[in-house]
Amino acid sequence: MRPTALIACLASLCLILPLPCAHAQAPAGVSAPAAAPVPAPLPAVDPAFARCLAAIQPRAAARGIDAAAFARLTADLRPDPTVLPLLDAQPEFTTPIWDYLAGLVDGQRVADGQAMLAAHAGLLARLEGQYGVDPATVVAVWGVESDYGRITGSRPLRTSLATLACAGRRQEFFRGELLSLLLLLHSGDLADPGLTGSWAGAFGQTQFIPSTYARVAVDGDGDGRRDLVGSTADALASTARYLQLAGWKSGRPWGWEVKLPAGFDPALAGRSKRRPLADWVARGIVRADGSVIAPAQEPTALLLPAGAKGPAFLVSGNYDAIYAYNAAESYALAIATLADRLRGSPGLVAAWPTDDPGLPRAQRRELQTLLLARGHAIGTADGLVGSATRRAIVAEQQRLGRQPADGRAGLGILQALRAEAAPRPTAFVLPPDFARWQQSPSPTTARTLKTMHDVPGLSLGTFQGLDALLVETPHATAAVALFGGQLLSFVPAGGQEVMWLSPQRAALPTPIRGGTPVCWPYFGRQGQGNEVPAHGLVRTLPWQLTAARREADGTMVLDLEPPVLESLVLKLRMQLRVGKVLEQRLFTENTGSAPVVFTEALHNYFNVADATAVRIEGLDGLTYLDKNDGMAAHVQQGDWTLLDPRDPGRSDRMFGQAGGHYRLVDPGLGRRITLTVAGGRSAIVWNPGEAAAANMADVGPHWRRFVCLEAANAGPDVVELAPGAKHALVQVIAVTPL
Repeated sequence: MRPTALIACLASLCLILPLPCAHAQAPAGVSAPAAAPVPAPLPAVDPAFARCLAAIQPRAAARGIDAAAFARLTADLRPDPTVLPLLDAQPEFTTPIWDYLAGLVDGQRVADGQAMLAAHAGLLARLEGQYGVDPATVVAVWGVESDYGRITGSRPLRTSLATLACAGRRQEFFRGELLSLLLLLHSGDLADPGLTGSWAGAFGQTQFIPSTYARVAVDGDGDGRRDLVGSTADALASTARYLQLAGWKSGRPWGWEVKLPAGFDPALAGRSKRRPLADWVARGIVRADGSVIAPAQEPTALLLPAGAKGPAFLVSGNYDAIYAYNAAESYALAIATLADRLRGSPGLVAAWPTDDPGLPRAQRRELQTLLLARGHAIGTADGLVGSATRRAIVAEQQRLGRQPADGRAGLGILQALRAEAAPRPTAFVLPPDFARWQQSPSPTTARTLKTMHDVPGLSLGTFQGLDALLVETPHATAAVALFGGQLLSFVPAGGQEVMWLSPQRAALPTPIRGGTPVCWPYFGRQGQGNEVPAHGLVRTLPWQLTAARREADGTMVLDLEPPVLESLVLKLRMQLRVGKVLEQRLFTENTGSAPVVFTEALHNYFNVADATAVRIEGLDGLTYLDKNDGMAAHVQQGDWTLLDPRDPGRSDRMFGQAGGHYRLVDPGLGRRITLTVAGGRSAIVWNPGEAAAANMADVGPHWRRFVCLEAANAGPDVVELAPGAKHALVQVIAVTPL
């Protein structure tokens, strides 16, 4: 929330790019003008800067900050010249309103906002009674300003405001803001002198500048401090109070999306051209869905933010209260329309006048993921389109011959890169001898018996009704089914079972649900027809043991192979090492004369006490494709849990370009399962949840007892293997107590 004075001084910027102009960055999820990086503080005090601070000190004393406190609060300050160009900087790219709203009023922000409405229902009801502002509007401001407290600005506030107070335009204004900030720190409202925010001083969960903080902020949680940084209650209460002071009237709408009659004069539009609502109704304006608006004498204005061919809005005095928070039309419309979505509205009816609409954050992240895949150094796929992403888009637009090459993150460039980066086909067909091999689902061949002969700790037996190689070492026990070469069990010495195996399995050759199925040479159907089995060719075939040995420390090493299939030029070998940890390696060799593209996965079913209570570390910030959302791209927020508010109670996520080191933390069993992967660029996390499990005969009520965390190369992360080349996918499973 920034005052009109600051907005006025940046009016030229706002006219071209309708962003909240007291931000060093745009609101969360919106592209911001390129800015220079924040430099390290200068080692020596600049004499002119020191003289400026000395001149400010008497004014600080007059406001109750004595000389010692002033010195303490300013002694470490050094000017940051990179903030000065932002006073007058013209943005590199204009932002049409459809781009602006696409980034701020998207499905993710709506879902997160509705979760916040539920989580803070009691607080928001109290604030509505106290200030008269409805919960959806307060939460919409919070969502647009900082993505519900996630993105609050990264520039040191004292440094930015001190620099602007001593150089450039509007020094007097920024001296007042610096003094307000120092007074908040001196009084104890704010405790951290290293507080960060926007380049122009806006900070906290709802982005107040210091003078407005001092004037408007309230203690919403009753702890005696006004902390809009660390206290959500304080931030939301202060926002409600600001809107009340700006003229918000309880029980009134901000306005409506409307439909204009044929021949309507667009010159009547404009926020300052107010007429009684009844006058607009008399001119034939109705709601966008065609319903009639009840006439009244309340002054209202017509907005046509994209001209007569785009959406139209009638706005009331409550819209003006939102507009006062930050004087930009697109900003106010973002708050208003997000609030409507939080109340359950499906969104705008009219389309924006463009054939290249803007992208919501999920699609921005997808675009960035595609740019990363093409080798552009843009950081992470976070959905925030900055200068590095724009430069990469320009390069791709030029390569593709798209005009204009303006760096805009629109649907056109996304679709063009999608077409190039569609998952490459792994077009395997059913081998002619596949059915014959399936006829002997649990073999005990002479070669297997000969190989295991006289290897201490290795025997042939059964595990939960399945023929299996049984391994006993000083460090752990394990069981491996010869059907599918599937790990069934791994139990560290003195510990509990690591793998989950369904107690409701169907008879062989139905695939075994549980353990670690080997999915190869494809994981998902990428060019295969329905005649081939799901998740590969080898998980329902007889494997044989080809080598076995016991190492000096007792670790057991097993080599296994599936049958050689006709017409398949890829050959597979697997090695298992059972010791203090379990190490599994899949070796793939191309014996043909042409490159082959394939995918693969080690589909681990980890045994847990309660899937809803575990978390997986190591995925935060990674982009994933969500099968439950049509393979749309999203970014993981924090550790994975099955209760993620974006898709609660189920999970089917494929993390591409993943890091290869993950930790499944299970408080119920008091342990941490660490999965370390080499040669695999994908991580897959799956649990069907209660509803889907009810329709799965081999899962049913047991869905809570496992979480699948899989080492893979899957989806876009295909492996292309040259003739004669080999590839290894390696996973190591280790268990430690919490």
